[in-house]
Amino acid sequence: MSQVGTYWPVYTGKSFNLWEADTGVYSASVEPSVACEALQRKRENGHRNSKSAFSRMPSEWVSDPSTLPCLAPRIAIRDTTNSTNTRTIICALVPQDVVITHQAPYLLRILGTARDEALLLGVLSSMILDWYARRVVELHLTASHLNNFPVPDPGEGHPLRDRVVEIAGRLAAVDDRFAEWAAEVGVPVGSANDEATKQDLIHELDACVALLYGLDEDDLEVIYTTFDEKRPERYFDRLAAVIEHFRRLR
Repeated sequence: MSQVGTYWPVYTGKSFNLWEADTGVYSASVEPSVACEALQRKRENGHRNSKSAFSRMPSEWVSDPSTLPCLAPRIAIRDTTNSTNTRTIICALVPQDVVITHQAPYLLRILGTARDEALLLGVLSSMILDWYARRVVELHLTASHLNNFPVPDPGEGHPLRDRVVEIAGRLAAVDDRFAEWAAEVGVPVGSANDEATKQDLIHELDACVALLYGLDEDDLEVIYTTFDEKRPERYFDRLAAVIEHFRRLR
């Protein structure tokens, strides 16, 4: 569990990793009532600022402390990164009852459902989008980058979209802290914690995302052989596993 006694952990970028919601590395801990009071004030102030995402939310939502984002799972993303890291986009669905520092901004769900959130999480976590990100991101993954990333969405009911949602939901819902979110997505909790199952789903996710982007096998070869330009052979095994799923799904 992420809770530190009666205190909440303060997450930083090192507190999570790809498909790892809680590394156990925190920058501090905080008393929940103190955190919620401060975050509620910040949210109310943001609601009055047109540049804040909170300004787009209904007044009833903003004024209700029970709707604070820290009380529900949300997608967090590491701010500091660069194109020479193993991965450029490091994100995760982090649990409720944690506070997040500015080094790990979170995505506020303004519209849509948990299934839309799972789709976005799946695309952001794929090596397919990461390859693109490595061409435009330098030291910080900014809001401008995120807003301009192309995210394919053919709409609810599309079989590939639904499969991305299911895979991302299963990979993210590692324990009961995500039970309510998992129920909304329509996936069981803890169904992908076995390492072999987890890795196979990660490979299938890449294949699904590639197909949503309209890529072919030649495109996949370029992505995996140029992802680490100093070691083009580094992802040969992953490429083979992804192509196997790609051919089956296509």
